Amino acid sequence: MTWGLTGLIGYMLFIIWNLARKSNAGRFGTFILFFVLAFGMLGFIAKSVIQWLFEID
Repeated sequence: MTWGLTGLIGYMLFIIWNLARKSNAGRFGTFILFFVLAFGMLGFIAKSVIQWLFEID
């Protein structure tokens, strides 16, 4: 499951990059897209890291 979610997150990052490229968002617009749309993924990753650090099942 971890590998599948990692692949899905990578694919979502590709979609965000492709969206920024096709919309001619520029550097700041691309940063905003990645920051806002990838924020939920970062929360999921942080949750997994915290569980690993504290050895919570």
